[in-house]
Amino acid sequence: MNDKQDRPSLPDPASDEGIPVSVRIRERLKAAERRFNANDNIAEFIEPGELEAMLDEVTEKMEAVLQSMVIDTQGDHNTASTARRVAKMYINEVFQGRYVTPPSITEFPNAEHLNELMLVGPITVRSACSHHLCPVIGKLWIGIMPNKGTNVIGLSKYARLAEWVMGRPQIQEEAVIQLANLIEQKTRPDGLAVVMEATHFCMAWRGVKDLDSRMINSVMRGVFLKDMSLRREFLALLPRSTN
Repeated sequence: MNDKQDRPSLPDPASDEGIPVSVRIRERLKAAERRFNANDNIAEFIEPGELEAMLDEVTEKMEAVLQSMVIDTQGDHNTASTARRVAKMYINEVFQGRYVTPPSITEFPNAEHLNELMLVGPITVRSACSHHLCPVIGKLWIGIMPNKGTNVIGLSKYARLAEWVMGRPQIQEEAVIQLANLIEQKTRPDGLAVVMEATHFCMAWRGVKDLDSRMINSVMRGVFLKDMSLRREFLALLPRSTN
C-alpha cells in the first residue's frame, strides 16, 4: 500500500486564501515583534495589493457597524455608499500616515555653515485622537538651530513630514515627540524646538462641547534646553496666542 495515498491531504501553510488581509498583516508584525499601536507606521509589513484588500475588509465591517446602528443603508440613498466612503477616508486620507512609507526628503549639506535660528510655520496639521477618532486640527511651528554638520531640507519638506506623522490616530503629546524625533534624525541640528497648538473635537464636538479650548505643547531639544535666551527668542517669534 502506498503511504502517500493513504495520508490525508493537509492545507498548504503558505496559502493565504480565506484569511483576512488584516490578520495576515498582524501576523507579520507579531512575528517581527513589532508594535502596531494606532500611531505606528506599518507600511513595511504591507505587501502590494493589500491596501486595496484592506479597503474592502474595512468597507464590509463599516457596513456592519451602520447596520448595528439601525441605519437602512439599502433604502436610504444618503448612506448607501457611506461604508465605502468612510473606509477610503480612513485608509487613503486621514490615517494614511500608518500605511505609506515616509515622504522622500532630499537633504543638502550646510555648505554656508548657517548657524542662526530658523523658524518654520505655521504648518497646518490634521490628525485624530485615538480615544474617539475625532479630528484634531491645529498648527505647529518648528525651530532649528543648525551647525556646520546639519542637513538642510526644503521648507515644504517640514510640512510633508508633519503630514505623514500626524496622519494617524494619536494623542497630541506623542505626535509632537514623534515629529521631533524624525526631524532631528533628518537634520542633526544643535537644537530643535516644536510647538503645536490644536483644537480637539473630542472636546468641541462631544463631551463638554467647549469650542474655545485648545491644547498647546512643546518639545525642546539640544541648545533650546540649555540656552534660555535662544528659547525666549524662538517663543517670541511665535504668534501671541501660543505664548
